[in-house]
Amino acid sequence: MCGGIQRHRLNCFILWRRITFTFRYWVPMKIEDLTAFVAVIRLQSTRLAADELGLTQPAITRRVQNFEESLGIPLLNRQTKPLKPTLMGNRVYQQCRHILREVDALSDLVAADSPPSGLLRLAVPQSLSEGSLLPALKSLSAQFPEIQPRLSSGWGEELLLRIQRQELEAAVVLFPASKQFPEGVENQPLGAVDLVVVGPKTTGTLPQRLEDCYQRGWILNPEGCGFRAALQRALTEQGLPLLINLEAFGTTLQLSLIAEGRGLGLMPKPLVERHPLRDELEIYALKDFAPRSQLWLVYPNVPASQVPAIDAFAAAVAEGLDLGVASQTG
Repeated sequence: MCGGIQRHRLNCFILWRRITFTFRYWVPMKIEDLTAFVAVIRLQSTRLAADELGLTQPAITRRVQNFEESLGIPLLNRQTKPLKPTLMGNRVYQQCRHILREVDALSDLVAADSPPSGLLRLAVPQSLSEGSLLPALKSLSAQFPEIQPRLSSGWGEELLLRIQRQELEAAVVLFPASKQFPEGVENQPLGAVDLVVVGPKTTGTLPQRLEDCYQRGWILNPEGCGFRAALQRALTEQGLPLLINLEAFGTTLQLSLIAEGRGLGLMPKPLVERHPLRDELEIYALKDFAPRSQLWLVYPNVPASQVPAIDAFAAAVAEGLDLGVASQTG
């Protein structure tokens, strides 16, 4: 396996050398110029590219100009704001991304045996952030003290977009098991997660169907939440309206409001079962609404040296949902 990878990297390196020798005027090309060009196109801003690479805007501009000179063609349409590549510039951008991934992979062959270190940008769904971020941070810090984790949260589609833009090294997201991921986004299922309707503790008869409880209204995340979208679809199919009593972030806040009788909620069953407010809540086993989501680990082409830390991050989030997962990234 390793021999095949090394032969592949060697072939890519040979191809890279052949390409560089065909450039007009034989102007030498520098990897840092490629990197600057890719950052400008991806972020559509020389200022943002400078911030990301730790350079000044004039330095970024010079590197992009050097890259254009090495190719002998303009790559940016400088009459537009934000900056846009020319038609050829876009094709060059796609090829440069591939080249930079291969350069990173060559470095990884040497760094693969080194312990994970440096900045690692990770994210979890907004709906899991309260119970996942702190345990994940503690797990990473204990296992990999050289890692500098930068953890964040967001809605699933937002996190996918950040993965595509390579603004994250990895994210754990909740999507249906049938989810089709964009090209270039690696994905690994971590386990199924049951979603449940939650109400306050009662001595009365529990609702059996969605139509039995929808009129009590809901306490849900704001627009963008996949759980809310699933509930909306189920209600629409039955010709029922979605009645929002409150929009609120955070599992504890939502469950506290539900326990007070201010409405019903929809969230992962493990979060409810393990919450300190569990004795004040009822889980409704509805016959016509039992949604299930899939926990996924998604990532771009990550460096091999970071894989153990990403696996530990995914395992910590999965453990918080009672999913026994042995992640095998890469």
